[in-house]
Amino acid sequence: MLNGFEKQTEPLTDYEREILLPIVIQGLKIRVGESRAITNRKMTTNLTNKGYKVSDGRVRKLINHIRNNALVERLVATSKGYFVATDAKTLRDYIGTLKGRESAIRAMRESMEMQLAEWEGGKE
Repeated sequence: MLNGFEKQTEPLTDYEREILLPIVIQGLKIRVGESRAITNRKMTTNLTNKGYKVSDGRVRKLINHIRNNALVERLVATSKGYFVATDAKTLRDYIGTLKGRESAIRAMRESMEMQLAEWEGGKE
């Protein structure tokens, strides 16, 4: 879990694993190609309209679980939403996006560590 985001990042609940996960997997498997992409917000709205209890953050957690366990292979995302890649270039592009995000997060962490060290070093 992440500090400040405990609810969003806590492990999947039994309800999420047993009820929501199979529904989300089934819904994503038909999203083949970017033209069939679905946004997180639309997914959440569709689920809540059908009576399921879920938030945007928990849908992201479900997606994370699906990707990390390859429950829907080649599941990528763009600004258009989540979809199953239909070619290697799309998957390569998405991997490049992830690498860029990793680099940006690392740079931010390193900057925060430097600021903390300077701040703590200036205190006496």
